[in-house]
Amino acid sequence: MAGQLALGIRLARRELRGGLRSLRIVLACLALGVAAIAAVGTLRAAIQAGLLADGARILGGDIEIRAGARPVPPVLRDWAAARGAQVSAITTMRAMLVAPSGERMLVELKSVDDAYPLIGRLGLDPPVPLEAGMVALDPLVAERLGLHPGDEVRLGEARLRFAATVAAEPDKVATPALFGPRAMIAAASLPETALVQPGSLLQNDLRIRLPPGLAPHPVAEVLRRDFAAEGFRIRTADAAEPGLARFLDRAASFLTLAGLTALLVGGIGVATGVRGWLEARARSIAIFRCLGAPASLIFLTYLVQVLALAAAGIALGLLAGYGLTWAAAQALSGALPVPPRIAAYPAPLALAALYGLLTALAFALWPLGRAARISGAALFRDAVKPAAGRPAWPVLALNALAAAALVGLVVATAGDRLFAAGFCAAAVAALLLFRGGAWALAALARRLSHLRRPALRLGLANLHRPGAPTALLVVSLGIGLTTLAAIAQIEGNLRLQLAGEMPAHAPNFFFIDIQSDQAARFDALATGLPGVEEVKRVPSLRARVVAVKGVPAEQWQTTPETAWALRGDRGLTYAPTPPEGTQVVAGAWWAADYRGKPLVSFEAGIAKGWGVGIGDVITVNVLGRNIDLTIANLRQVDWRGLGMNFAMVASPGLLEAAPHTHIATLRGDPAQDAAVLRRLTDAFPNITGIRVRDALEAVSTLLGRIGTALSAVGGVTLLAGGLVLAGAVAAGQRQRVRDAVVLKTIGATRAQIRAAWLVEYGLVGLVAGGLAALAGSAASWAVVVLVMQARWVLLPGTLAATVLGCALLTLLCGQIGTALALRVRPGPLLRNE
Repeated sequence: MAGQLALGIRLARRELRGGLRSLRIVLACLALGVAAIAAVGTLRAAIQAGLLADGARILGGDIEIRAGARPVPPVLRDWAAARGAQVSAITTMRAMLVAPSGERMLVELKSVDDAYPLIGRLGLDPPVPLEAGMVALDPLVAERLGLHPGDEVRLGEARLRFAATVAAEPDKVATPALFGPRAMIAAASLPETALVQPGSLLQNDLRIRLPPGLAPHPVAEVLRRDFAAEGFRIRTADAAEPGLARFLDRAASFLTLAGLTALLVGGIGVATGVRGWLEARARSIAIFRCLGAPASLIFLTYLVQVLALAAAGIALGLLAGYGLTWAAAQALSGALPVPPRIAAYPAPLALAALYGLLTALAFALWPLGRAARISGAALFRDAVKPAAGRPAWPVLALNALAAAALVGLVVATAGDRLFAAGFCAAAVAALLLFRGGAWALAALARRLSHLRRPALRLGLANLHRPGAPTALLVVSLGIGLTTLAAIAQIEGNLRLQLAGEMPAHAPNFFFIDIQSDQAARFDALATGLPGVEEVKRVPSLRARVVAVKGVPAEQWQTTPETAWALRGDRGLTYAPTPPEGTQVVAGAWWAADYRGKPLVSFEAGIAKGWGVGIGDVITVNVLGRNIDLTIANLRQVDWRGLGMNFAMVASPGLLEAAPHTHIATLRGDPAQDAAVLRRLTDAFPNITGIRVRDALEAVSTLLGRIGTALSAVGGVTLLAGGLVLAGAVAAGQRQRVRDAVVLKTIGATRAQIRAAWLVEYGLVGLVAGGLAALAGSAASWAVVVLVMQARWVLLPGTLAATVLGCALLTLLCGQIGTALALRVRPGPLLRNE
């Protein structure tokens, strides 16, 4: 066996001296898929390296303690000071900033003490110290409100001087400005604003910078032990922004799967290219077989060449992927939280290389095994009558092993393994769908062979003739277009709901931090304003889940889509009767005059994700006090309606006595929004109004950016399909030239030949586009309904564009191949034959 392997390597080396020109498409397909996966993995690793390197700066210290709406207790400061640590207290909330002109804007207010920042540097323009009575603003706020340094602005009940713009905020990732641009004040100015009231929606954090010699993790563990009953969230610098890390993981998983789709299409190109390459070497293989070469030697000889080719394609893909990583980092420099540390990270590059190798083997072994299996005589007539040979059982087993390893690698390396397994199953189903569609098209063409028009008859015959590339074209184009159709439908459905359905039912404003002694006056003023149609108000408390069924929240296992409800503070309200539109799906609501032990109505979807039900106990921390809430019923919540929805609605009684605020929604004439906001925030300076339409527009803009990125990813898959299409046209070009010469010799005109091939490629494009529209619609329905839990509608315009684009693409490639074939002169070819 060793001697046969050495001989196979020697023969392969001799054949490779002739170059790889006929395998350029195979090389390009492998390189494209590997480059996409390598770029995603490397960029992800580079951002994570940047986060780890700058974790303390991003967090604002070595350790952060999140106390929620409660003030940071002095005992925490004393605890840190006893260990020689520096501390800094941060308070963040939303507020309305009012300019001298009366114009106002929602801002994310951040109050900092004299020790801020513990790590890094706060950049103000001009560089002045942030003192009491001053405010620093995001440049966007100053621009929109027409502010100049020295202008007096109002925040709550405080009048402050605009002193500088915020040019650099070292911990911006840890305290992001989600609902509005940044406004920053000194901690000494916060009491003057009167924005901090019992029950106000705010976040208090304490950052700790440890002295040299103290490691963050052991100190954090001691903190968690000593203050276990407080329900604080404690994180260290190596997990500075877990939300961002989760986003990166999910985005990288999706983009990797998209790269795998491109690699899957490229794998079809590999199979096609290898088959065409072997057909071109049919005479050499036949001579080997006639001279007594065993099938194993033929297989080894060409397997070595395929592996050499795969290695070249993988190497090109890794180099291109590294270049794409650098280009993406430059393009996203303003959007990334930290500068990515671009380097050659072995793990993602090795993973991309392994994907490329397994793909090459999974798609090349079958044609290699088939070529080695059939006889030399059959190879000579294979072009006109393909032999019905199949690989030997060892090759089949190796092929199955490579395919299984590829699927296993996809699932094992995915963040969401269930989703990855679904992707693999969907990929197999798509391959079967398009292969079945190609078979049906060929069968239909065979039944219509009696048509009289020569162009139609010839074009249809090309679809079912021996060696026809119908299946290849339908599969390769169909998978690429399925990706684009699915992405377009998902984005279109989300845009449709945001731009159409939601605004029709959503309120104009949310108002938060309404104090209990202001509630009646707020209702009276708001309902009496011109254009106001409806005002709804409910009590609101901030609660943090600290235990589920007696197990600490940090240790409780949930599904990924419901884990958000265990992180940070959650909204909590109480109600004697079911809120309007409530649909109880399990259990029963309490009596209106109920005054027993605290009960809670829990959202059914979250309860399922947490694995809890009727009678289970959820422990929440409200204003520093742990309260056990027994689940009395489960209800469905329509989160899309943008109403005042709560995951938890408690029974009245105990919570009524706790200090809390109210939130309200207001519906009315959008033309009166500015006047309504002005009247209410002037009358109640401490309340904050959030305009829902602005939030929807911001989300719509974000969706547009995401849609562009997704379309670019889908374009990579389509590019792979285009390469396979080009490869199929190139592989069949020799047969096309022979056909064209024979047809011209017996009297066919160029117009008839061109029409025949346009019929062939046009039908292939229409079938591939139609099946892609069907598969893309099914995929988008699954994502929108099952993953996003939103309503899905069919977008016929998007599907029509998919089908038409596919037909035009195939016609274009077919026309190019036809034009090249028609340029060949019959004489030289006929003499050589």
